[in-house]
Amino acid sequence: MSLKDKLVTSYFAFEDNLADDSPIHTMRNDAIKNFEATGFPTKKDEEWKYTSLRSLLKTDYSIFPKPLDRTIEFREVKNYFLHDVDTYKIVFIDGVYSSFLSETTHDSIDVCLLSSALAKPKYKPVLEAYFNKAAKKDSLSSLNTAFAKEGAYIHIPKHKEVEKPIEIINFSTGTESAALLQPRNLVVVGENSHVQIIERHQSLSENPVFTNSVTEVFAEKRAFVDYYKIQNDVSTASLIDSTYISQERESNCRLHTFSFGGKLTRNNLNFYQKGERCNSTLNGITILEDKQHVDHNTLVHHTQPNCESHQDYKGIFDDASTGVFNGKVLVDSIAQKIDAFQQNNNILISDKATINSKPQLEIFADDVACSHGCTIGQLDEEALFYLRSRGIAQKEARALLMYAFANNVLESVKIPELKRRINKLIAEKIGVSVGFQL
Repeated sequence: MSLKDKLVTSYFAFEDNLADDSPIHTMRNDAIKNFEATGFPTKKDEEWKYTSLRSLLKTDYSIFPKPLDRTIEFREVKNYFLHDVDTYKIVFIDGVYSSFLSETTHDSIDVCLLSSALAKPKYKPVLEAYFNKAAKKDSLSSLNTAFAKEGAYIHIPKHKEVEKPIEIINFSTGTESAALLQPRNLVVVGENSHVQIIERHQSLSENPVFTNSVTEVFAEKRAFVDYYKIQNDVSTASLIDSTYISQERESNCRLHTFSFGGKLTRNNLNFYQKGERCNSTLNGITILEDKQHVDHNTLVHHTQPNCESHQDYKGIFDDASTGVFNGKVLVDSIAQKIDAFQQNNNILISDKATINSKPQLEIFADDVACSHGCTIGQLDEEALFYLRSRGIAQKEARALLMYAFANNVLESVKIPELKRRINKLIAEKIGVSVGFQL
């Protein structure tokens, strides 16, 4: 039985165990029909031209992994948390909420579980207003919607500044020989509210895991959302991460993606500007080795005038790794006075490494300032020679150049403790100890 057929069959058993009066019951049924009709994307689809899921789909995944028969202690997973600063934490182990590792709240804001929101009538108005309103109806997002049951539910009412960051962490323990996880996150940030969120998916074993994650973020008028994705998983873990951000007037949304590990990672990042004077920022650093594959597929859709968007992605590729950047800026005819910038810069350390870059502008307005660019090359030999002539060893000199290459992306990280953690991860990936921080 193919994975597609297994999922469709499993859906009916899954739906039988859910209440028919669930606020998303009809959405689930429509979503599984869409997935059944379209199936998994292939390289024949233009947006998947450089990324194949064929090797992943051959694995016999457990659709509903068995829960771990013991409690995971904090000391076992401490390094995966931002433990040197106080945070709210929403933690899942094999798709099941871990109250022991989590710290949630309902004190003036809701930082809790999607399953709780689905079960309680008081959350129904928010779910009806926002759930599945931003996500595309493509096959993978539809698959996630069909099985949507658990994930993070974050609702920040008007005029609130969340005093500490929120961490969303999904652990896979390897209780099954292979597992498929489908977390669903809903984030609603009210007018004039501020929030910082850190998301991570992490395997605790070498057993294959395939995560199909969907996150919807809604930023109301003048809201500020600072979102960070840390992707540094084991070589047997694959992640399809689809994030949809809907922005109202004068909102400011920033999304940083740090891709350092995993077998295959695909980031579908979609920004929809629905009001004037919105600001969208998409930054990313990718450092790969071995046969790792990372694909950044971005969209910023400008539908209103006087808005800005900035995309800056840096990639460093070694061994036989592969990177993909497929970024699009879409400007509607009504969206005059748009300032949109898109840049993708890449360094190939190995002759066997590959990068496919396709920055795109689709503009239907005539009074805009839009630009895009792409560079692919190797480390500057003259700069390397200069550092060597000043007594710096070759390994450290290469590390200095790579740090400098990524510097402007790191500068935009607004959580100091997270910035230090990212610096450390970059140093580990480069394989050198650097006695400074950018």
